[in-house]
Amino acid sequence: MAKVSIVDFRDVVAGEESAPEPAKIVSGAPRTVVVNRYTEPSGQFFAGDWSSTVGKWHVVYSEHEFCHLLEGRVILASDAGEQWHFGPGDAWVIPAGFSGTWETIEPARKRYAIFEATAA
Repeated sequence: MAKVSIVDFRDVVAGEESAPEPAKIVSGAPRTVVVNRYTEPSGQFFAGDWSSTVGKWHVVYSEHEFCHLLEGRVILASDAGEQWHFGPGDAWVIPAGFSGTWETIEPARKRYAIFEATAA
């Protein structure tokens, strides 16, 4: 039987820095850092930490994502014009199929848990 261990988010882990694709950027020059802390064997569920500098970009979600904002301020806007403003301590779910923009208005850091309906 394989050893099963708790994943402790307090452990210091190096992140992977990137940026949204240039064609998706609406404003700013956002940079993101992802620390994926856990991926289950099928690759459908994973969780970790994410941070972003200020900027706005287009997003289309194929996955379901639970977000818990630890720092900063963000605005999500749907293509239909709905807006949600989030600050430190706020939590929400972005369902698969959501399309719109993600705007980081203050440098932000969140914890995420993502479920992909089909393995990537």
